[in-house]
Amino acid sequence: MITKPELDNLVLKYETKDFIKDDPIQFPHRGKTKEEIELYGFVASLFAYGNRKMFIAKLNDLFARADNDIANYIKNGDFSNLKGVEYRFAKEGDIIPIFEILYSLYTESKGLEELFEYGFKSASASSKVLSMLKTAVDYFYSRAPKSAGQGFYHMIPNPDNGGAMKRMNMFLRWMVRKPPVDFGIWNFIKPSELLIPLDVHVARVSRSMGLLTRKSNDFKAVMELMANLKNICPEDPVKYDFAMFAFGVELNSKKLGGAL
Repeated sequence: MITKPELDNLVLKYETKDFIKDDPIQFPHRGKTKEEIELYGFVASLFAYGNRKMFIAKLNDLFARADNDIANYIKNGDFSNLKGVEYRFAKEGDIIPIFEILYSLYTESKGLEELFEYGFKSASASSKVLSMLKTAVDYFYSRAPKSAGQGFYHMIPNPDNGGAMKRMNMFLRWMVRKPPVDFGIWNFIKPSELLIPLDVHVARVSRSMGLLTRKSNDFKAVMELMANLKNICPEDPVKYDFAMFAFGVELNSKKLGGAL
C-alpha cells in the first residue's frame, strides 16, 4: 500500500492553482460571492460526466446563456433561452426543471447551503453525509415535473441506488475543503466527514496504490477507500482526491498519447 509521504507528495504536486483551468472547478472559481460560487459549483457538478472537453464546452455554453451571471439568472426565473439545450442523456425537459427548482430554492430559502445543512444536522450520527445527500436529492425529486426523464435523474442520482454519488461528493468537496483549489465556504460539516468523489481515474489509481480492492465503483467502494484514507489522514482524508484524480488523468493521457 502507498505510504502517507508518497500521497502527500502527490498533493503538493497536483493541488495547485495551475490545475484549476483544466478541471470543472474552474466554473465556481468564476464566482465572486458565496452564492455565486455555490451556484456555479452545483450546476457545473451536475454536468461533470463523460468526456471532459465536451462537458466543459457545454458548461461554457450554458453559463454564456446565463450571461455569466448565474445567481441573477437563477433568481430571475426566466429559463426560456435554455430551450434546445441537450447534453448526452439530458434533454431540455430534464435541464430546465433543475433551474426552475433552483429558482424555487433561492426564492423560498437561503439556498443550497441551507438545504444541505438541514439534511446534515437532521441526520443520524451514523450516516450524516448519506442522509444529507438523500435530503438534497429528495428536494429536487419532490419538485420534478412528471415529464422529467432519464437525464434529470442521471444528473441528480438517487443515493438509494448504491452509486458512488461522485458529482454530489465533488460539489461538497469544493464547498467544504480549504483553498487553493477548493473554497471552504461551508462550515457546518468538517473535511473529515466528507466522502471521496469516486470516478474511474480515482478508482483505478486507488486500486494500483493498494487502497481499494472492490471491483465496482459504487458506494461500498467509496466507504472502503474512505476507511483507508482516514487511516492515513483522519482530519482531511478527501485531500487526496484531487491529487489522485489529476495523477490518474495524466497517466491515462500519456497512455492514450494525449488524446483524452
